[in-house]
Amino acid sequence: MTDTPRIPDKPALEGLEAKWGGVWEQDGTYRFDRDSATRDAIYSIDTPPPTASGSLHIGHVFSFTHTDLVARYQRMRGRSVFYPMGWDDNGLPTERRVQNYYGVRCDPTLPYDPDFVPPFEGGDNKSTKAADQLPISRRNFIELCEKLTVEDEQEFEALFRALGLSVDWTQTYRTIADEALFTSQLAFIRNVERGEAYQALAPTLWDVTFRTAVAQAELEDREQAGHYHRVTFHRPDGGTVEIETSRPELIPACVALVAHPDDERYQPLFGTTVTTPVFGVEVPVVAHHLAQKDKGTGIAMICTFGDVTDVVWWRELDLPNRTIIGFDGRIVAEAPDAITSESGRAAFAELAGKTAYSAKQAVVEQLRSSGDLLGEPKAITHPVKFFEKGDRPLEIVSTRQWYIVNGARDEELRSRLVDGGREIDWRPDFMRVRYENWVGGLAGDWLISRQRFFGVPIPVWYPLDADGNPVFDEPIVATRELLPVDPSSATAPGYEESQRGEPGGFVGEHDIMDTWATSSLTPQLAGGWERDPELFDLVFPYSLRPQAQDIIRTWLFSTVLRAELEHGTRPWANTAISGFIVDPDRKKMSKSKGNVVTPAGLLEQHGSDAVRYWAASSRLGVDAAFDPQNPTQVKIGRRLSIKVLNAAKFILGFDGSADAPVTVPIDRSMLAELADVVASATRSFDAYDHARALEVAETFFWTFCDDYLELVKERAYGEPSPEQASAVAALKTALSVLLRLFAPVIPFATEEAWRWSNAGSVHRAAWPTTDELAARGEAGVELLELASLALTGIRRAKTDAKASQKTPVSSAVIAAPATAIALLESAASDLRAVGRIASLSFVEADEFEVRDIVLAAPEA
Repeated sequence: MTDTPRIPDKPALEGLEAKWGGVWEQDGTYRFDRDSATRDAIYSIDTPPPTASGSLHIGHVFSFTHTDLVARYQRMRGRSVFYPMGWDDNGLPTERRVQNYYGVRCDPTLPYDPDFVPPFEGGDNKSTKAADQLPISRRNFIELCEKLTVEDEQEFEALFRALGLSVDWTQTYRTIADEALFTSQLAFIRNVERGEAYQALAPTLWDVTFRTAVAQAELEDREQAGHYHRVTFHRPDGGTVEIETSRPELIPACVALVAHPDDERYQPLFGTTVTTPVFGVEVPVVAHHLAQKDKGTGIAMICTFGDVTDVVWWRELDLPNRTIIGFDGRIVAEAPDAITSESGRAAFAELAGKTAYSAKQAVVEQLRSSGDLLGEPKAITHPVKFFEKGDRPLEIVSTRQWYIVNGARDEELRSRLVDGGREIDWRPDFMRVRYENWVGGLAGDWLISRQRFFGVPIPVWYPLDADGNPVFDEPIVATRELLPVDPSSATAPGYEESQRGEPGGFVGEHDIMDTWATSSLTPQLAGGWERDPELFDLVFPYSLRPQAQDIIRTWLFSTVLRAELEHGTRPWANTAISGFIVDPDRKKMSKSKGNVVTPAGLLEQHGSDAVRYWAASSRLGVDAAFDPQNPTQVKIGRRLSIKVLNAAKFILGFDGSADAPVTVPIDRSMLAELADVVASATRSFDAYDHARALEVAETFFWTFCDDYLELVKERAYGEPSPEQASAVAALKTALSVLLRLFAPVIPFATEEAWRWSNAGSVHRAAWPTTDELAARGEAGVELLELASLALTGIRRAKTDAKASQKTPVSSAVIAAPATAIALLESAASDLRAVGRIASLSFVEADEFEVRDIVLAAPEA
């Protein structure tokens, strides 16, 4: 029987995304069936939640396709796949967009207004000044943020659906939704109860633009132009000590000079004091091993705080704190108490209110006037720490922040985290080193509080003493029953709202959690931890965490940390790390470089299957080059997808059943070789090497189409006979297997072709096995290879003679070893038919060769 009634006259890729996407959604093809699933039969994926602000880029398509390949393969292997999608709603870009879009700004001291209506809506209004924006409560502000992020999420979902991600969209979560707030706040409360979360007043890396603390994982070094200034400090005996500094504006914050303990030049000075230039403060000269003898003059100024090394010196040497830079990045109004001279306080008054840059210029002039600047500043280029999303250098200010222990100061916890990383199977394995290097290089506990608004509120209040000052050492931590809660608008337990801000009353914590403090709980968020215990027990620990390599230090590490602290176990069995997308010049694509490609147009022009093929062609951990002007791999993927449709249409047009006996040796040889392909592709997918699985399947497919199909088509077209039935059965069996092999990569084309002869979805069909081919194939896979060589020789002879491939051949000889001839004789009839050969003979020879081809004379 043929299947032609269901096959279109001209199969095409266009429109397949919409056609089958709707069917999959209606049929629940990718829905997680928790009712019939057992723990052992579940494959759970901790999916990366993309930030729902702005637009998706080609890197998302690349890495999310890698995840989807795994999900589709595991589903066809009979696993019940838990494949949720999350949206990371927290973010500074969203806050700014809301401010401009609605003409509002957040004031967390204000109460919630359930009837609030923004002053206007629409447009970017970027010229609106903050002073002109209407202050509203954090809850009202968050509601507006949620409203706009939902629009982005809808666009993202539409693109991911068009890409063919086999996500269970009923399992979607948002990192700002009530369920996420509950989970994040409950985990934090548990951390507090176990002593893993604490508050401290300490030097903090601070972004003066966003007015927020910054964690170690969010830092990046950027090369910046600067100057070294050689400055003299004064000794009691009238001598001087010369230092070089790139930050002369911090001289009023100087608390000591430091040199290496082995530096003989300065050993006589250790234990003595010197006086700072201009400001006249007496400071000690101390020794510390972090001082560099070969940098500058070998002796450095310790300020509070110029850089992270200053913090280390300050802490380990028990030095005073004379911070002079405020949260706005400007010099504070009040001079440090240590500056007591009238001239020193007058000099400081000239700096008050200036930016660090302007203060630097002012101090340089003061040093010139006092004669303490030696020579002119020397131009340098040096690395300066920035917030990864910021555009101004970070400052270090003293703030009260919340921290979670991460092993930086706890060797036992650090060791457990390293061991936990080694219990995870890394794909590829070499990525594990990045994790271990990060754990080994941690310099401080995880700072999780942020001075922002659109995020998870820290569920804490503070009692106020009789003078109205917060008693930070006695925080009022929310109980589980109160969650989710926003302390800036909710009343503290045991108090009345009228007591907010009053002496003897309470004040709510205004800070929110770092976005990673929520994203680090994605296994718990998606799995319903403490909300749906049955589901959580089914999916946790997860089978897979897929992610990008640049967030190993943030998302991957923090998730391992939270799982270790809360559950004492690893969060997943495997982690798959995708490479970067680079442009034709091998530069990483990023928004900051302006070389990002948005995928919508690419998907529309070439089709989703073609784009997925490009992504699937790259192995995990390997960077992939992409040229939007000439996307070669995308074009190859489109060609493959079209060929699959055309081959399926051709094969299904033959009269016969796939269940008929396969008796002809060449047919059995083809199926035996296909069995080897299935075995190789299966091993590759099991090893998370999707690129190799695609490679072996595609290589066979083109040989199958170009050689085997050509060899047997005349027999398949023939009158009914055992030989004809064997060819058709082999062709249809191979088609079924090939469609399933390609299904994870090109889901739309394979679904279209599969449905022409099957009732259900190919994506719910069983992954092909060697067992289903073993009874029909045989070990002599070399027969197909030999027949392909013979066919190639015949074609080449006609091409060399500049004749059509339809030109008849009067006679031809195949020279080959005896063992090869024994095999080829069984395929002689197919070779004669496809080559239009009247007389085909075989002779024994050491080397394989098709020779003595005599083309038939053209008809008169």
